[in-house]
Amino acid sequence: MATELQVINEMACCPAAAIRPEGGEHLEHTAALFKSLSDPTRLRILRAIAQIGELCECNIVPAFGLSQPTISYHLKVLRETGLLRSERRGQWVYHQVNGKALLSAVRDLTEIGA
Repeated sequence: MATELQVINEMACCPAAAIRPEGGEHLEHTAALFKSLSDPTRLRILRAIAQIGELCECNIVPAFGLSQPTISYHLKVLRETGLLRSERRGQWVYHQVNGKALLSAVRDLTEIGA
């Protein structure tokens, strides 16, 4: 039983003008943001901070049962993508969720689905 393959012209199914790969840098930032949210610990930290409004790093470490360097790493990732705003007060660092960054990510997903 011989199988015959047909070569299909890739452009025959739709006009090339319908494909618009755009938003390079913006989408790369959005991808980094979602990558930072792909870790359950970071999601839990973000949620805890959002529920309280502002949280000192000294309270995050004992609440999650992880080492201070591990918590610092997760906070750094969230800060680098803009999801957290941090402010040093004396020896402690206080964190707040950046609601605009979260809404921007939701907007990007909505535009993709629209």
